[in-house]
Amino acid sequence: MKTIYTISDLKKELATVDHKGIGFVPTMGALHAGHRSLVEKARRECPTVVVSVFVNPTQFNDKNDLRNYPRTPEADRALLEAAGADYVFIPSVEEMYPQPDTRQFDFGMVDKVMEGATRPGHFNGVAQVVSRLFAIVEPAKAYFGEKDFQQIAVIKAMVRQLALPVEIVECPIVRGEDGLALSSRNALLDAPHRKAAPHIYEVISQCAAKAAEMTPAGFATIALLMSLC
Repeated sequence: MKTIYTISDLKKELATVDHKGIGFVPTMGALHAGHRSLVEKARRECPTVVVSVFVNPTQFNDKNDLRNYPRTPEADRALLEAAGADYVFIPSVEEMYPQPDTRQFDFGMVDKVMEGATRPGHFNGVAQVVSRLFAIVEPAKAYFGEKDFQQIAVIKAMVRQLALPVEIVECPIVRGEDGLALSSRNALLDAPHRKAAPHIYEVISQCAAKAAEMTPAGFATIALLMSLC
């Protein structure tokens, strides 16, 4: 596995590679088994696997959040090499943004609801950095975890808008033994919150199971009751 720090060096490395065979996994580091599953899937499907590790400042609207984001560079490289990555691209902020990126994307309501409602500008920053990385790597496929459901929707919208020749591959969520989806940010939870977090998935799973047992008439009854409230 080669570690590369500049755009020019990465482009030189990929100049002799068939870009139709490049699988790309963009990450922000602090890697775990969920990230590893993305790299391993890319490895199975693509002759060349490129992974980026870059904590993108334009998607943070809270400076403290950016400063506190976990960073584990040595562990990241070890995980990526074990997972079979060919190249890991670790650029600096100055390398990725020699000039400020002032682009404003319009995704309609896709980036305005759910997480977008409480983190204004976040998904615009995601689109900025992912579009830049796609332009640098020029992959045939890019791999994202379904844990970031809304992010995938935003990236798919961006790919359509910019007419980019890349397939977005959605990969299953990887969970811990207690059911909590693996996330770099889990390391920021204190003990009580970490203990409580798995209950979210537990409750959602129970609701999904009950919903699966309901008949169409049951859903119609719920809709009627909601309309009367």
